[in-house]
Amino acid sequence: MNIKSVLENPEITQIAFEYIYSKWGNEHTYNVYKDCIDHCATPFPNWYLLFDNDRTLGCAGLISNDFISRGDLYPWLCALYIEEDSRGRAYASLLIERIKQDAMKLGFNNLYLCTALIGFYEKYGFKYIGDGYHPWGSSSRIYEISLT
Repeated sequence: MNIKSVLENPEITQIAFEYIYSKWGNEHTYNVYKDCIDHCATPFPNWYLLFDNDRTLGCAGLISNDFISRGDLYPWLCALYIEEDSRGRAYASLLIERIKQDAMKLGFNNLYLCTALIGFYEKYGFKYIGDGYHPWGSSSRIYEISLT
C-alpha cells in the first residue's frame, strides 16, 4: 500500500481529481472539486490517494471547512472513500492516520469530520461532538479526534 498526496506529488493532480470526483461529485460540483484539487497548498487543501501498486483503492482530503456551519473548527478530514471490494481490511485507517500525522505536523491539536455514519469513525477514536448545518439545508454529525 502506498499513499500519495497531491501536494507532495503534483503529477497525480488530474488522477486525484478524476478519482475523487467519480466517488463524491455530481454535475453541480465539478468545478468545486476541480478548483480545490488543482489548488493544493500548505496547510490545506491537500488530497490523498491510496494505491495498491497501480490500482487506486481509496481517497481522502484534508481541508479547512467541509461546507458546514462550524467554521470555528478545523482542519477537516473529508471525502474518505475505500473501494467496495477492498473494504473490511482497515484501509481507511491508513488514510486517516496519514491525515492525522499531516495535521499534527502542521501544528493542529484536533481533527474534525462530518458524516451521517454512526459507528464507523468511532472505531478509529473519533468522538461525536454535535451537529452542524450545511448551506443546502441538511445537517451532519460532527466528530473530533485529539491529535496530541
